[in-house]
Amino acid sequence: MDATTATLAGVVLALFGGVLLLWCAAEVRLRHRVRRRGVPAVATVVAETDVHGHLDSAPLLSFSVLPSVGGPGGGRIGELVLTRPRGHTPLRRPVRFAPGASVRVCYDPDRPCRAVLAAGEVGRAVVTDLLWSALGAGCLAAGAALLVAVGR
Repeated sequence: MDATTATLAGVVLALFGGVLLLWCAAEVRLRHRVRRRGVPAVATVVAETDVHGHLDSAPLLSFSVLPSVGGPGGGRIGELVLTRPRGHTPLRRPVRFAPGASVRVCYDPDRPCRAVLAAGEVGRAVVTDLLWSALGAGCLAAGAALLVAVGR
């Protein structure tokens, strides 16, 4: 491999791997914080009519947000939120997310669209997080190895 090509490939792989690792860490931290400090709710899986929605592995969820204390809502029910849970990336949508099914979620009261599945609903999210992290670490290591090999 030409030195210029190897250097460029090393830089691209190292940057991709580093950014992927940072993204994974930020997502895991965000989901953990929302599960720990967020407001629990029960969401309903909404049926999607568009073709693109059926291709998304994360279900479209609908839930009511509690009104803020002292806010204009008073004692009324808050707004209805439609969102997809963060950190849900399987290849196919699990059967338990069929339209009409109830799912426990936690949401950030400051940004209700930032919702995550509750701890009992997560399933194999840890495995998915580990796979994305391994991909990032592998790309970072391959890029660093190429850069070291070119430097010699």
